[in-house]
Amino acid sequence: MAGLFEFERQVDRLRRKIEELKSMGKFEPAVIEEIEKKFRKKIKEFYENLSAWDRVQIARHPDRPHSLDFIRNVFTDFVELHGDRHCGDGKAIIVGFGKFEGRPVCIIAQEKGRDTKEKIARNFGMPVPEDYRKALRVMKLAEKVGKPIITLVDTPGAFPGIEAEEHGQSEAIARNLYEMAKLKVPIISIVIGEGGSGGALAISVANRLLMLENAVYSVISPEGCAAILWQSQEKVKEAAEALKLTARDLLQLKIVDDVIPEPLEGAHRDWKTTFANFRTYLRKHLEELLALRPEELVEQRYRKFREIGNLSQKQLRP
Repeated sequence: MAGLFEFERQVDRLRRKIEELKSMGKFEPAVIEEIEKKFRKKIKEFYENLSAWDRVQIARHPDRPHSLDFIRNVFTDFVELHGDRHCGDGKAIIVGFGKFEGRPVCIIAQEKGRDTKEKIARNFGMPVPEDYRKALRVMKLAEKVGKPIITLVDTPGAFPGIEAEEHGQSEAIARNLYEMAKLKVPIISIVIGEGGSGGALAISVANRLLMLENAVYSVISPEGCAAILWQSQEKVKEAAEALKLTARDLLQLKIVDDVIPEPLEGAHRDWKTTFANFRTYLRKHLEELLALRPEELVEQRYRKFREIGNLSQKQLRP
């Protein structure tokens, strides 16, 4: 593992204590088994009660599976396409066609990169206008050939650089929102890590929005929120709580449609189980959407976004 966060260190200390007891050989197997049972119960309680900021850290964990890992382990026969047919080929969004359990699908995926070289090449997962125009070009191709669209969201936000603004960053994002709302094929968006601001929304105007259990989805990062509201990075924990950015919060607010469970200590601990859960939930929602006619898909997507924000006082209470 690349590193442990503070809450992970607490768990790791307990785990090492149990290993020490085992190595001493002074206890009966039944006693060790009972200790491990209590340990697993404690771990479950601990992870069920993580703070919003803890989940932000898990969503950013360096060992967490990225979009390319999902493409390689969940989909088959993937063929990547390049170019926005305007001026370039962004590297923060991967687009193409592949198969999910034998069914051809269009895949649009934000990729942060692993090592330093790849992170720089991928612009740390922050898309530029060329990325969004490339994604839209391929989504419209998917509509033309009648293939469902699966988008994987994992970005801190759209790239805020001068060149991106000069190339029409805000227009590119707005165009995607407008055009995705009208596409006549099923769209499923899955937040696998960070879903940051308009950079995430530009590929997640979907019929179904799913989130991995420890993913986050928000209009701004906790750091950005703390800087604006409190002018202090010491308030990031308070900002994370106030933003209601966890999967649990967003499911309650009816912004996301379903939450994909992760292994007990997070997706980074057990990729195999994460991919299996991902398949199960994607299969379920895809089958439901494929039963709808094109005009029903457009109407359902429209109604979904019109209803966001229509909340009761009970839902708004902390």
